[in-house]
Amino acid sequence: MKKGLIVLGILAAVIMVLGGWYIAGINNLVTLHENINASWSQVENQLERRADLIPNLVNTVKGYMTHERDLLEKITQLRSQWAEASNIQQKIDNANQLTSALSRLLLVSENYPNLKANENFLMLQSQLEGTENRIAIERMRYNESVRAFNTYIRTVFGRFFAKRRGLDDKPGVYFEAIKEAQTVPKVEF
Repeated sequence: MKKGLIVLGILAAVIMVLGGWYIAGINNLVTLHENINASWSQVENQLERRADLIPNLVNTVKGYMTHERDLLEKITQLRSQWAEASNIQQKIDNANQLTSALSRLLLVSENYPNLKANENFLMLQSQLEGTENRIAIERMRYNESVRAFNTYIRTVFGRFFAKRRGLDDKPGVYFEAIKEAQTVPKVEF
C-alpha cells in the first residue's frame, strides 16, 4: 500500500510537471505572438503620427513664411516708395504706411518672438527627423518580436506548441522597406 502511494505520488508529480511545462510553453507562444501584434500596432501609430504631423507642420511653416514674406515685402516696397516719393505728402503717406507695417512686424515679433522662417524650417526638420526615428525604432522592435516568435516556433518544443495553437505555418513577417523607400522623399513648399 505504501509503495502504491509513492508510485501514485510520483505519477501525480510527473503529471503536474508536464502540465506546467505544457501550459508554460503555450503561454510563451501566445505572449510572443501578441508581442508581434503589439509591436506592429506601435509601428502603425508612428506612421499615423507622421501622416498627421507632416501636413500640419508644412502648412504651419507655409503660413508663417507667407505672413513674414508678405509683411517684409510690404515693408521693403513701402521703403522704396518713400525714397521715391516726389513730395512731402507722398512721403508722409508712405511713412505712415511704413509705420503701420513696422508696427505689425513688431507686434508679430512680440507675440511670436520665435516666428522666423529659418526657425520654422529647423522645427519642421527636427519634427520630421524625430518622427522618422520613432518609426525606425518601432519597426526595429516589431522585427525583434517577429524574430523571437519565429525562433521559438522553429525550436523542437516551440514547433510542438505552435502546432497545438495552429501557428506552426504562420511565421511572423519581418518589416522590410519597399523599393521606393530607398528614394529620398521630397518635401515641397
